Amino acid sequence: MLWIYYALLKSDAFLLITINSFGCLIETIYIAFHITYAPKKTRMSTLKLLLLLNFMGFSTILLLSHFLAKGSTRIQVLGWICMTVSHSVFVAPLSIMRLVIHTKSVEFMPFNLSLFLTISAIAWLFYGIFLKDLYVAIPNILGFIFGFLQMVLYGIYRNKSKSAMVKGAQLPQQHYSIDMTKLSTITSTSEAQPNTECKEQNVDQSGKIKESLGSNPIIACEV
Repeated sequence: MLWIYYALLKSDAFLLITINSFGCLIETIYIAFHITYAPKKTRMSTLKLLLLLNFMGFSTILLLSHFLAKGSTRIQVLGWICMTVSHSVFVAPLSIMRLVIHTKSVEFMPFNLSLFLTISAIAWLFYGIFLKDLYVAIPNILGFIFGFLQMVLYGIYRNKSKSAMVKGAQLPQQHYSIDMTKLSTITSTSEAQPNTECKEQNVDQSGKIKESLGSNPIIACEV
């Protein structure tokens, strides 16, 4: 939204308007899905951030720059604000990079995302250089650096993640086969040698054992 406002104040910034308009549309769809399917607590915190930053923050910048700055000064003020926001966006992946180093897994850092981030940063870097627009070029230098570092981390921990997944997949199977072996052994042993001891006893109604008096003894078994 800030980049659209910045592009509207400049001349020959059609590409900035189109790409950021498309970005606003896609991000709005993402946020709508997140609010729809997120838990209640997460949904409320997202709505608070959306209200605080996207509406109140943008409205404040819009009003202050419109009434307190004029002409080229307004463009410079907006350029610095847009550059600061862009830097914060490119610094955000640092948390993911830290997670990759800590867990030695690239599960949460897809290679395609890092690749296209780097390509996008390079394209906008040259675009800003050709137009001599430092507010566009400077943030993408940082974007190129972090995108390149993400691809390097992916190359370092890619094989380690695969080996960890293979070990994790084989471990339950080994335990399962051992348990089945023990179970079959116990079952076959119990069937071959039942743990029962039977004695031929004559038992009266009071439960006391007496000597055999009749011809048909009662069989009492202990299992």
